[in-house]
Amino acid sequence: MAKDPAERLASRFRVTDSKFRMKDIDPGDTLGLNIKEQADDLLKQGIQRLASLQERMYAQDRWALLLIFQALDAAGKDGTIKHVMSGINPQGCQVSSFKQPSTEDLDHDFLWRSFKHLPERGRIGIFNRSYYEEVLVVRVHPELLSKQRMPEKLVDKNIWKGRFRHIRQFEDYLSDQGTVVRKFFLHVSKKEQRRRFMERLDLPEKNWKFSTADVHEREHFGDYMDAYEDMIRHTSTKNSPWYVVPADHKWFTRLVVAAAVIDALETIKPSFPKLDDEKRRELTLARAALEAEPGARKEKADGGKAKKKKG
Repeated sequence: MAKDPAERLASRFRVTDSKFRMKDIDPGDTLGLNIKEQADDLLKQGIQRLASLQERMYAQDRWALLLIFQALDAAGKDGTIKHVMSGINPQGCQVSSFKQPSTEDLDHDFLWRSFKHLPERGRIGIFNRSYYEEVLVVRVHPELLSKQRMPEKLVDKNIWKGRFRHIRQFEDYLSDQGTVVRKFFLHVSKKEQRRRFMERLDLPEKNWKFSTADVHEREHFGDYMDAYEDMIRHTSTKNSPWYVVPADHKWFTRLVVAAAVIDALETIKPSFPKLDDEKRRELTLARAALEAEPGARKEKADGGKAKKKKG
C-alpha cells in the first residue's frame, strides 16, 4: 500500500477538529477511488505490511497497540477485524468483545472492566465495543445509569462531560505508558443498515446474526448519531485519535482501517532487538555446540554437495 493512493486514506478520515460534525463524513464515500476490483490485492499488500510491523513490535516487546471499534449494528465491525487482522500472528493479538456489563462490572467504575483486557507490551489488543458504550448506549438509554449504583448526587447534567474527561485522561495515561491508541467509528447509513438487516433475515446462513433488539435500537438512529458526534468531538486527541470510516462499502472500510493501523505501527518504528556482546557470545557458543554434535560434519558436507549439484 506504500505507493498507492490508499496510503492517504487514513489521514483523510482522522478527526483532529473539535468542531467535527457527523454530516462531514458521507457513509458511502470512497473518495472517488475506482479500485473496488483491486481492493483485495491492495488489502493483501496492507496485511503483509501489517504482519511485518507486528512481528517487529512483538520481538521488540516495548510498545502495545490498542484498537477500539465502535459502530451501530450491521456496520461491519466483525468483518473488518477479521479481514484486516487476518495476517497477524495470533500469539501477538487479542480480541475482547464487550457485551452487557455483569453484576461484578456494575459494582465498579465504568472503566474498571477494560483494565484487565489491555494488551501487553508487544501485542495488539482489539476492543470490539468498549468503555465508549458508557457514553453511547447509556446516554441514549439513561435509565441504564440506575443499574450502575452510583451515588445519586453524582448523576447530574455534567456526567457525560465528566466521563469524556476521564476517558481522555485514561487514554493519555495509556499513551504515556507505551500503549498506542487508535479508535474507529464505522459510519454506516440508515439505508445501508436496513439493507443488511434484510439480508440477515433473507439468508438462512445469516439468520443467527439478527436480533429483534437491533430493530428496536434502529428507532434511536438519530439519537445515536448525536451521541457519537459529541463523543468524537470530546475524545479525539492527537495521541488517541478517532477515525470516522465510511462503512457503506465494506471493501473501502477495510482499506481505510488497514491504512490507519499500518500508520499507527509505523509511528513507533518497531525493530528487531539488537544483540549485545554477551548475547552474541552465547550464540557463538551455541553454534559451536551444535556443530560439535556427532554427525554434524557429515550433514554439513552433504549439504555442500547438494548445493554443488543444484549449481
